[in-house]
Amino acid sequence: MSAPGPDGRPRRTTRRFPLFTRDTARPEGGGRAAPRDAPAPARQWPILAVIGTVGLGLLLTALDVFRFGTLLIGVALLAGGVMRWTLPDVGMLAVRSRFTDLVTYGVLGVTIVLLAMMAQPSPWLEIPFLDDTLHFTIRT
Repeated sequence: MSAPGPDGRPRRTTRRFPLFTRDTARPEGGGRAAPRDAPAPARQWPILAVIGTVGLGLLLTALDVFRFGTLLIGVALLAGGVMRWTLPDVGMLAVRSRFTDLVTYGVLGVTIVLLAMMAQPSPWLEIPFLDDTLHFTIRT
């Protein structure tokens, strides 16, 4: 099939990638999360929820409630991953493809939650092979 060119005459279209990229595609799901007539903060509520929760976690960490603050940060990232997976339009929460965002939010969220639960003193979670690995790599 041919598409009309700027002069109105049909031109040949191809499925090949162009030699020079002139534009970038919007990330999948990068549309608005609320109607167009809603104010800007309402349209971007998913990213604002994640940023607000991370900010609260950082505040708790600064106020010397380290474990709960870092847990809240990890849970906020996991919630961002869940929103990215379930909601069709998440606004600026969509950075790359859905798969890349899910993997990034998920891995970072789980890592932060696990590290918060293993923090000393008196960890809530102990993973034996990590302790053996630490003693194997660092000998005193």
